[in-house]
Amino acid sequence: MKYKFLFSLFCAAAVVGSASAQKKAAAQPIAGTDVARPKLVVGIVIDQMRWDYLYRFYSRYQTGGFKRMLNEGFTCENTDVDYLPTFTAPGHSCVYTGSVPSIHGIAGNDFIIQATGRSMYCTEDTTVNTVGSSSKAGQMSPRNLQASTITDELKLATNFRSKVIGVAIKDRGGILPAGHAANAAYWFDDASGNWITSTYYMNDLPAWVKTFNGQKLAEKYLKQDWNTLYPVETYIQSSPDNSPKYEGKFSGTDAPVFPIKTSQLYKGNVGMIRSTPYGNSFTLDMAKAAVTNEQLGKNVVTDFLAVSLSSTDYVGHQFGPNAVETEDTYLRLDKDLAAFFTFLDGQVGKGNYTVFLTADHAAAHNPTFLTDHKIPGGNWSEATTLKDLNELLKNKYKADKIILSLSNYQVNFNYKVIADNKLNEEDLKADCIKYLQTQPDILYAVDMTKAAIANIPAHLRERVINGYSKERSGVIQIMLKPGYFSGGRTGTTHGTWAPFDAHIPLVFMGWGIKHGSLARETHMTDISATIASLLHIQQPSGCIGQPIPEVMSGK
Repeated sequence: MKYKFLFSLFCAAAVVGSASAQKKAAAQPIAGTDVARPKLVVGIVIDQMRWDYLYRFYSRYQTGGFKRMLNEGFTCENTDVDYLPTFTAPGHSCVYTGSVPSIHGIAGNDFIIQATGRSMYCTEDTTVNTVGSSSKAGQMSPRNLQASTITDELKLATNFRSKVIGVAIKDRGGILPAGHAANAAYWFDDASGNWITSTYYMNDLPAWVKTFNGQKLAEKYLKQDWNTLYPVETYIQSSPDNSPKYEGKFSGTDAPVFPIKTSQLYKGNVGMIRSTPYGNSFTLDMAKAAVTNEQLGKNVVTDFLAVSLSSTDYVGHQFGPNAVETEDTYLRLDKDLAAFFTFLDGQVGKGNYTVFLTADHAAAHNPTFLTDHKIPGGNWSEATTLKDLNELLKNKYKADKIILSLSNYQVNFNYKVIADNKLNEEDLKADCIKYLQTQPDILYAVDMTKAAIANIPAHLRERVINGYSKERSGVIQIMLKPGYFSGGRTGTTHGTWAPFDAHIPLVFMGWGIKHGSLARETHMTDISATIASLLHIQQPSGCIGQPIPEVMSGK
């Protein structure tokens, strides 16, 4: 009887163990292994989102969007960009490579190939053709990106069985996150009103994308006009609606004021959707269609959807952080995110996917707005400085246009002129720095090759070093005083070292993520390292970030 009892106990334990193993296997999609991973990872990059927008509009957010991420997920409250300049293409590249321009090579949205003086767009690729339109907007690929992405590493880890898809209105927002080995990246073509791709990925659009394009959703959204989601007098976190000193207006309008009659203004130019909150809705519609039709999250291995929401950047540039238009854009985005998460709950299963939300950069307050409120700020004229600096050098060296540009807040030399006139580069740099340091708007001018010994704060030295690509960056980094930037008088821009540009949101939610918050400093480069740790895969090839262990539940 004793042996029968022990045998029965052993069998019961085996059954329980088997059931537990089956339950574990059902909860994670990696067939034949003990590696637990989510069914789907969703990366969301909100173009130009300031960190403080999480809280500036918190009381107006509904429960299912930003609040759900904060209340169910984990927020890293002090995440900084690791390099200069703070622009879209380097930001998306950094998030997904865990690397910096000095390594991954995306030194700006546009950058100058120093050896030739030719300007290069970040995802430009004339060896490929457009798929989905007759325009040239599809001559793009990730070939200029010189490091692997976390999406590439997922492909490698699963022997390319994982599906990876990138979606963004901006080509660079879809292409760079999706990486080199993606199944597809899709972006919006103003000329045709279609979501397009390039022959880098495929020779014809999938039937589902053609069907999606056939709905002409961009036109349908624009025909709705843009009015505030709530009564305009409730937008107390913003300046008065009509603030022409600070806000740009749409062409064809008399003032930056609601309602905005997009139905009348767009006149067949569906590209106008970029500068309205409908651009984000449209992007998430496309993302949902990708999840459904590509069966993302239904695979035997983990899939990855990289979504960039670009309209926040267009709205921010035009209207600035303190406009009703910007507040309304975020309130509408919050609703769209809530609907998107509910969709993922139903399509993939709540708790079966991991999502992270961050930004590629943030944005400054409008300088006139700052000075009207007695806060330091101002506009630095790149064009005037370039003209004056070239004139100074011409008078001394008898050579014209020694400097090609001051783009990306960097001095880019014209090496052909320098070679033809047998000029000494070190002398030219010294003259430029001496002049730039006398300018009232400039805080520092740093020789990129000597940044390690520059007499500036240590964390700024590191950002200069990280941002310097010897093949694609200028020779001198210009760092403006706090509150200053190079841009127009209305709206805003970004690109500087200051916290208003470099402090970004970072929130994780879902499978494998704890609930909580972290006050210590974290970095944009840490994002892909954390996802790699969560998925138990290799970090991207150029990654210099560190996993954030506080985020993960230890599944």
